[in-house]
Order: sequence, then structure tokens, then C-alpha cells
Amino acid sequence: MEAGIVFPQPPESEAKRASEGNGGNGSVDSDTLSRNPFAGLVSRLRASWLSGKTRPMEYRVAQLEALGRFLDDKKQQIMDATASDLGKAPFETELSEILVCKNELYETLNNLSCWMKDEKVDRILAMQLDSAFIRKDPYGVVLIIAPWNYPIQLFLVPLIGAIAAGNCVIVKPSEVSKKTERLVSEALPSYLDKDCFAVVTGGVQETTRLLENKFDYIFFTGSPPVGRIVMTAAAKHLTPVTLELGGKNPCYVSDTCDVTNVARRVAWGRFFNAGQTCIAPDYLLCTLEMQEKLLPALQKAINDFYGPNPRESPDFGRIVSDKQFQRVQRLLGSGRVAIGGETDEAERYIAPTVLVDVQPSDPVMQEEIFGPILPIIIIANVDEAIDFINSRERPLVVYAFSSDDKVVNQVLERTSSGGFCGNDTLMHVTLPSLPFGGIGNSGLGTHHGKFSFDTFSHPRGCLKRGMGRESLNAPRYPPYTQRKFGLIQATLKVTRKSDCTLL
Repeated sequence: MEAGIVFPQPPESEAKRASEGNGGNGSVDSDTLSRNPFAGLVSRLRASWLSGKTRPMEYRVAQLEALGRFLDDKKQQIMDATASDLGKAPFETELSEILVCKNELYETLNNLSCWMKDEKVDRILAMQLDSAFIRKDPYGVVLIIAPWNYPIQLFLVPLIGAIAAGNCVIVKPSEVSKKTERLVSEALPSYLDKDCFAVVTGGVQETTRLLENKFDYIFFTGSPPVGRIVMTAAAKHLTPVTLELGGKNPCYVSDTCDVTNVARRVAWGRFFNAGQTCIAPDYLLCTLEMQEKLLPALQKAINDFYGPNPRESPDFGRIVSDKQFQRVQRLLGSGRVAIGGETDEAERYIAPTVLVDVQPSDPVMQEEIFGPILPIIIIANVDEAIDFINSRERPLVVYAFSSDDKVVNQVLERTSSGGFCGNDTLMHVTLPSLPFGGIGNSGLGTHHGKFSFDTFSHPRGCLKRGMGRESLNAPRYPPYTQRKFGLIQATLKVTRKSDCTLL
């Protein structure tokens, strides 16, 4: 798709006036405007934010409600666009792109007035007559860079949080999911305030130029290598970031479990959206005995879900692009195909596939698969599984299946990951009350529900004191004496509470 800015930039004179009126914050000179095609747009949004337009709760609510109308009005177009881009079934689109977004939206609208309130804090003796609180301030102008695999959800959910927190926002949808990018760029602007929100389209070159500008917060969803590039660009301006990345999510299956249920839940999580899900179980860890039980159960689950020929199923998706198809297809050479393995490059179809005899050094274990392939790694016991998990980069999520809750808790307590889900896959991400995010190589920061609001809010520590009662301040002024320090210590110090409890 041809790159461009959806909302027209103001003329240079307008951008100059905006920068002159903002006290130098994010100012843009004419030389910068001529060199960077997005400088004027960023300057215009900054001027809108500095005017205070986005701060009132009524304004935020109105923009959030407009997002709800966008989802309602464009529901069919969203389903058509994701079907074209990814072969997504209507059920999967409605669940992962529309319902999840609406849940986030309503969670935010239901609680926004509470989230926005100043948070009172404890005060020491010297400040009992003062007002101390945390103000939830918006950051300013925010950039959201979204990926192609869930092209509506993964820009809209952070956008909900950014609007709720009172920011101006530039959204950059992925150019890989072409039809959805076109829908967002053409339709979304008519629902939001053009003075405060914009959509920018384009590829790597346009995104690189966009990142040259000073933003007050950047929210990126994508791969770790690109995440490092985004973080490097942000560091130039000391801009804080959230990085929602990915990785290889392990799924441990113990010998004590309901094999049929495990197979169905794992198959659904792995093959949903044709495996193009950052929180999909990336590989299984189990004993050889459990593998022999799981293989027929997984085969049955795949047949139950997609029929004897998944290629003909309306519920099984396609790989998003030729480049991604070729990358995923190469991973089929690892180990041995036990289930599936069929491909059709013309359709970008790769069958739901299970690989066995896989070695940790095989190519399929060196990168996030992001396709409908499930390798099985044989381990001797839970301790070996945990050691294997901990020997690799920390993943976005760890999955553990066992009928024994002690085993599930053991995996939870002895591993580290962005999230955790016991005895199921994917479902933890549907709870707006849980934070979603990575750790280490799988990301930085969290969002969803109130965590989104907090991500896009600066917690501003505030103390307001009266002008009078100056005699109470006298002990802190020179000339210093030991007696003065004793008075200051008595009123400022925090003491440790006793561990004893009176019954």
C-alpha cells in the first residue's frame, strides 16, 4: 500500500505557530519540517494536548464511545478485511478482534471516573495538615505501532488506554495486513477528533522517519529485534516505552492429566489464527510416555476442529504473506512430522502440524514459530522441564497442564515469564483485570484494563502546603543545631511497625 498520512498535516506556518505557543516543548523549526514528513503532524497534536483539550473526563468518554461505534459500524468490514489478510474465520475475528476490544472498552468506561481520581497517600507527622496525593497525568503525544497478526485488537486495546489517560495519539497499523490497514486508515479518522488523533500508514521507511520525532510515550507490539530498534530510537529522546514482544512459550504436560482435554486446549491455542499468535503454546514438554498418548488425542482434536482436510475448513486460517509462509515452511524440516505437514504455497496454507524427534538445537526451536506447527520436546520429569524453560529466554507466557495442582504451582513458582496459565491456553488474555505483558526478551511493561490506563499515565507525586504556620518550619532552617535536628527527626522519620500482634 502506498504510504501516507491519513490526517493532512498543517501548513508550515501553522506548525510554527503551534511550536512557538508551547513554550518550546517539542518545538519544530522549519528545517526539521522540511526534513521529516511527520514533524508537522506531531507538532499539531502536541499543541492540542498542551491546550488541555484531552484532559476532561467528558472528552475522554466521548472519544472512547466513538471507538465503540467504530466497532459496531465496521464489524462486517473488519471481518472481511481480516478474512482477506489472514483467512480468519468470522468466529475467530469476532472473538479476538471485536469482543476482546469491547470488553476492554466497557471495562474502561465503567471505571474511568474512579481511575482518574487523585490517590491520597499516607503522611508523616510533619505533614498531617497538608494535602499529599498522586495525580494521574497524561504523558502527552503517544505513538502506537501495531502488528499484523491481530490487526484490530493490537492497536485498539492500547489506544483505549491512551485515550482514557488523556493523551493525543498517532496510530501506525501494520502494512503487512493490507486490507485491515486500509480499513483503519480510511474509516477510523471519521470517528475521532482530528486535532488529537491521527493514523499514519506505510512500511519500514515511513516508520523509521516517524520514530525520529520526539514522542512522550511509545507503545510497540512486534518482534524482539524490531523492539530493540524502537527502544534505541526512543532512547534518543529519553522517551519511555512499552514493548509487547514475543518468544517461545513453553507448554509442560505432566503424566497426570486428562489427555483428551489437554489435546483440545493445546490444539485450539496453537492453531487459532493459523498459529499466528504471540501467546500460542510454541512447543510441548512431556515424557515419551505422554507423547504416545497425546499424538492420537491431538490428531482427533484437529479432525474434530477442522475435519479430515483442514485446508477445506472455513475455520482454519492462512499465513499472512509469502515471506512468512516461506519462513514457516522451512521450519517443517526440523524433527519428524507426526501429524499434518501439508503445504500449498499458492494459498499460503500450512496444515496443523505436530513434530516429534525434535532436538533443542533444531531450527524450529531457535525462533518463535508464529505458524501452525507444534514441536514436542521429550523430558524425563517436571524438574527437567523447568530446567529447560529456565535455560532459555523468558517467554511471554508459560503453560502447565496437570491434574495435580501442586505440579502446576511448581512450574509457576520456579519459572519466570510475562504471564502464566494453568490447564488452558490463551484464555488468560481475555481477562481485563489481569496485566498482559512480557519480561526480558518477551517485552517490557503491561497493559489491559486499568493496567493500560496506568501505562499511559504519569503518576505525579503532589504535595500542597499552606502559606501559614511558618513557626513549624523553623527547625529545618540554618543555623543548624542538634536540638533542631532532633525536632526534625521526630516529625519526619518513619518507624518500622512491630511484628507482634496483640490478640
